[in-house]
Amino acid sequence: MDLRLPGLRGPRRPRRLLTAAAAVVVLAGAGTWTAVADDDDRPAVRHSDQVMSVDGVRLDTSFFTSGGSGRRPAVLLGHGFGGTKDDVRQQAEELARDGYAVLTWSARGFGKSTGKIGLNDPKGEVADVSQLIDWLAAQSQVQLDKKGDPRVGVAGASYGGAISLLAAGYDDRVDAIAPSITYWNLADALFPDGVFKKLWTGIFFNTAGGCEKFEAALCAMYQRVAESGTPDAAARAMLDERSPSAVADRIKVPTLLVQGQADSLFTLAQADAAEKAIKANGAPVDVDWIAGGHDGGDLETSRVQARVTDWFDRYLKGEKSVDTGPAFRVTRTGGVDSTDGTVPLRGASGDSYPGLEGDRRSITLTGREQSFDNPAGASPPAISALPGLGGTGLGQLSAFGVGVSLDFPGQYAAFESAPVSGELRITGAPTVTVRVKSTSDEAVLFAKVYDVGPDGSRQLPSQLVSPIRVEDAKAGKDVTITLPAIDHDIEEGHRLSLVLASTDLGYASPAAPATYTVSVKSELRVPTAPGVTTAAAPLPSWVWWLPLAGAAVALLLLLTGRRRTAMPAPDPELAEVPLQIAGLSKKYAGGDRYSVRELSFQVEKGQVLGLLGPNGAGKTTTLRMLMGLIKPDEGEIRVFGHAVRPGAPVLSRVGSFVEGAGFLPHLTGRENLELYWKATGRPAEDAHMEEALEIAGLGDALARAVRTYSQGMRQRLAIAQAMLGLPDLLILDEPTNGLDPPQIREMREVMIRYAAAGRTVIVSSHLLAEVEQSCTHLVVMDRGRLVQAGPVGAIVGSGDTLLVGTATPVEEPVLEKVAALPGIASADRTDDGLLVRLDAGGSAQRLVAELVRLDVPVQSVGPHRRLEDAFLTLIGGSA
Repeated sequence: MDLRLPGLRGPRRPRRLLTAAAAVVVLAGAGTWTAVADDDDRPAVRHSDQVMSVDGVRLDTSFFTSGGSGRRPAVLLGHGFGGTKDDVRQQAEELARDGYAVLTWSARGFGKSTGKIGLNDPKGEVADVSQLIDWLAAQSQVQLDKKGDPRVGVAGASYGGAISLLAAGYDDRVDAIAPSITYWNLADALFPDGVFKKLWTGIFFNTAGGCEKFEAALCAMYQRVAESGTPDAAARAMLDERSPSAVADRIKVPTLLVQGQADSLFTLAQADAAEKAIKANGAPVDVDWIAGGHDGGDLETSRVQARVTDWFDRYLKGEKSVDTGPAFRVTRTGGVDSTDGTVPLRGASGDSYPGLEGDRRSITLTGREQSFDNPAGASPPAISALPGLGGTGLGQLSAFGVGVSLDFPGQYAAFESAPVSGELRITGAPTVTVRVKSTSDEAVLFAKVYDVGPDGSRQLPSQLVSPIRVEDAKAGKDVTITLPAIDHDIEEGHRLSLVLASTDLGYASPAAPATYTVSVKSELRVPTAPGVTTAAAPLPSWVWWLPLAGAAVALLLLLTGRRRTAMPAPDPELAEVPLQIAGLSKKYAGGDRYSVRELSFQVEKGQVLGLLGPNGAGKTTTLRMLMGLIKPDEGEIRVFGHAVRPGAPVLSRVGSFVEGAGFLPHLTGRENLELYWKATGRPAEDAHMEEALEIAGLGDALARAVRTYSQGMRQRLAIAQAMLGLPDLLILDEPTNGLDPPQIREMREVMIRYAAAGRTVIVSSHLLAEVEQSCTHLVVMDRGRLVQAGPVGAIVGSGDTLLVGTATPVEEPVLEKVAALPGIASADRTDDGLLVRLDAGGSAQRLVAELVRLDVPVQSVGPHRRLEDAFLTLIGGSA
């Protein structure tokens, strides 16, 4: 029996959507009408909040109208991922005032709506939209094309943008759409060229509240891909069927595509593919590239919403005189307004969409064949974009042309052009052919093009990279790379630099170490769009680049101003020395003093070394240099004789807990540790997982999601993670933060046991009493310099001077007897008892026995000064 969803008529309805017809039910008592008044003369907006039952799922909705009782076109407004219907209320009210009946709703699994998140599943979220259209068709305020068929448009950003495309493909009653910063193919977006976009995918699942909020099949797919680091065919098929591209030939309505330039999640290529497909179906399509996106920048909300309204006025109301804007528009930034610090935006437009290929200009790249490494565990990773920052400060830097890109020496190859003659604006996606060889069966590379100024400053346009997976790479293979689509002006005299890196923060790379060899086989072909012209006269060049150059040089020299240096040869005499630091100095850019200055010390096997110093002493900077996270200005660090550099193989023998650890909150403690170890690419039996779990002492909590953990529990799990693999050198920065006294005592014993097995521990802590009890040696720093280093006993006072506390004052005759005892060099009275200095033959045990024989009322015996006293003495009393 062929029972079909109401409203899914005609050939656009695929067989997989066939199900028993279920009416939309407005739950009794759920609807409330409210009139929204304004201070101006615009008409008030009426809205009704209702919970609708759709195929057993409750959808939280709001319906907005304004003006008289006549019929008007309807608009469905979808929200972004992780949001609710309330996020689009302002736009809904504006559309209502403009003469539309507007329905907003919270998608399945968000806000007050029930159900599991299906990532716009045709059987779930898309079917919900069709039933919402059924509901609109029954409203007296909504204009009908025919019975059961309302005049309706769909709009939304990101998740809501995709649902507008999908609704047009699955329901032929949709008359116009305006999707914004969204995807055409979700598999291509999250698995570009078969490379897992791990950070953005993780943000998806965490933003929604965890894996359990999703359909079980999606949750299983994510966990499978996150663990392996490689998307499989089943994962891609699952996302393909939830993508608008699956119904590309059915989307035949006027479409306004708004896409973000600052967007490493859904790139301009997604809108390009959508434009080609919908235009091929004969529908009108306009494309608008805005300044912002998921990575930040200016989303141009007011302008975009006004353009969406114009689009619907023309294609829903039928107002042919409305100017919907150019076929193609791109926003270009231009300097900084000195009056308010904002970034002026200029629109450039063309009578037709140029696509991403454009009129190509060939740029010759020079550079020999180069080899570089994919480090074990793909760590440390290069940085292009910073996924998830959105509108925060760093995200906004994209509007200034300033980024946070970072490539590690030895982990990339670079090929550079001659200075560009004449100005060049790249509009589209450059291409280049390279030859790739690998010591492994496959290679994963990350391609990007830098804009390099005459002063050496480097800018990565829009912070975008293209991942490339090259299979059967051992014999060498020619690969044509399509680089990220951008709109970027290259000034005369600037160079283009093609970089191929082995890692990137946002993506999963092979965990096994490998060496890649690449060479350039073609010119870099960059697209231009001469038909796209800027409306306003261009600003003078110095207005554009003078403020940007200062910001770019300051930030990018800090992050990317790293020189290639040859790795020093290992020192065989230090092969058994866990750590030697010699002449280490570091001054941060812009700083007025050295954070670390001429620091030298050595750590031996079996030691627990306490790194002490007041705030600002340089402890954290020292640890970060030791971990290869930052590079010293002078001096050298050697671990087991090997010089430390970013990505140095010897760092695999170092475990660290520095400045906290990141865990996937929806996974359990055990799963996080297992996933971390898998990412290293080392055999499971080498993890010594059970020892680490015993150290963590989390008990049953190991089976709970990490998001339920307290700070102390997260701290213990992070320390257990640092100990996975039982590294020869373990570095712990403030390991007892968040731990209660019994846990602190347990951590002390763990460090002592760990070093007793022949390994070495370096611990930085502000709890001096704990350091005194757990450490064998100390390094004391102040103002970046070494103050003192040596055994704890030597720094505290070696135990030759004892403070004896007594219940009553000691009389002079008794004091004289004590001073005359064998092994006693001197004895003096204090307010609380006696201060006794032992000679070479004396001991605390013999002294106590003699004091008892002399009837001295002993209450306590201890070193003359505690570590705290010694510490304050060494640093001058200020901590």
